[in-house]
Amino acid sequence: MLYYLFDIFAKSGLPGARLMHYTSFRALLAIVTSLLVSAWFGSYLIKYFKRKQITETLREFDKNNLKAGVPTMGGLIIIIAILVPCLLIGRLDNVYMLLLIITTVWLGLLGFADDYIKTFKKNKDGIPGKVKIAAQVGLGLVIGLTLYLSPQAVMRENIVIEKANHTEEVQHRAKSEKINKTTIPFVKEHNLDYSEVMSFCGDYKEEAGWVLFVVITVLAVTAVSNGANLNDGMDGMLAGNGAIMGVTLAVLAYVSSHTNWAEYLNIMFLPGAEEVVIFTFAFIGALIGFLWYNAFPAQVFMGDTGSLTIGGIIAVIAILIHKEILLVILCGVFVAENLSVMAQVAYFKRGKRKGVKQRIFRRTPLHHHYNVEDEKLDKECTYIFKGPERPLHEAKVTVRFWIVTIVMAALTLMTLKIR
Repeated sequence: MLYYLFDIFAKSGLPGARLMHYTSFRALLAIVTSLLVSAWFGSYLIKYFKRKQITETLREFDKNNLKAGVPTMGGLIIIIAILVPCLLIGRLDNVYMLLLIITTVWLGLLGFADDYIKTFKKNKDGIPGKVKIAAQVGLGLVIGLTLYLSPQAVMRENIVIEKANHTEEVQHRAKSEKINKTTIPFVKEHNLDYSEVMSFCGDYKEEAGWVLFVVITVLAVTAVSNGANLNDGMDGMLAGNGAIMGVTLAVLAYVSSHTNWAEYLNIMFLPGAEEVVIFTFAFIGALIGFLWYNAFPAQVFMGDTGSLTIGGIIAVIAILIHKEILLVILCGVFVAENLSVMAQVAYFKRGKRKGVKQRIFRRTPLHHHYNVEDEKLDKECTYIFKGPERPLHEAKVTVRFWIVTIVMAALTLMTLKIR
């Protein structure tokens, strides 16, 4: 809204009004606004939830009562803190901004419904898993099909030109085109053409390539959203990891939306992707503001309202800037959380068929493996990984997972130059 108002002021010659045309200024304004909104709204919402006793149920393996009576559904703080600056500062005629707002509202409503059933209906299972997956798949289809159909979702492909003196120069095509490619690491050209992957389809390889892209979009949204949900098990864990991933994606979005940086890094140029930068900065500010209340000992939990939304936003940002393959590296912590749960369940079921109690980890998701106490373990069960000699405090586990995410973020950015 303010963007269009200042645009009118700029056309009328008002001094300083053109500041809104600079991505860097709007991005900084977005992060400051989201921080202020989360600080103010967070304090109000926590007090309201406490009065209404909208609190978290104490987990069985929590070794003290610090978490008893802590409000949940705090993901509303994150959602509001994202939407306010985006609606005020963002360009609402931009397809990327609209898709990110839709993602925030879509998954926010899904998580809110899940938390509502758990908290008010006293049903600890919440929304059935199949319904959650269906909603995530539906969002993935909306994102993928919109990028396929929208005339705004175009790119200028990067081309390497070899000169006579054996040097190379990177240029972008003069015209924006609807090209179905993505950035991949460790490859000189940096681009993977989905149509070429589906070349066995012959004359229909272009259409098959877009089908593959939509399928990957659905898988990315579902996997990252669920991975974030699993990662949300300790105070400040997901908020910190999400902020680190957000900074990485903001860098990737910024260089993808500026021709000079895109040419230097030999990646595709994405016209209009500067709105992804604005949204991502609002996302970062919202998470940092929420961390003020969510750091140990937490004053509020985000619940599925926040965790599903955070994971979905991370996935969609990467998809919009055609960096979805890099999610495997950037979201390494989420991948580990997902795999730990799947491996634990499969191994336990295998032993159950043989009449043996067996597990791989002391407890899953993976972060709980490091802080569960020995007396909480099943004495009749065997464990492959014994864990630390003494359980680690959850604050230490959280910081160590942040460090791992920082390393994965650095590796993600390094792939832009390793080829």
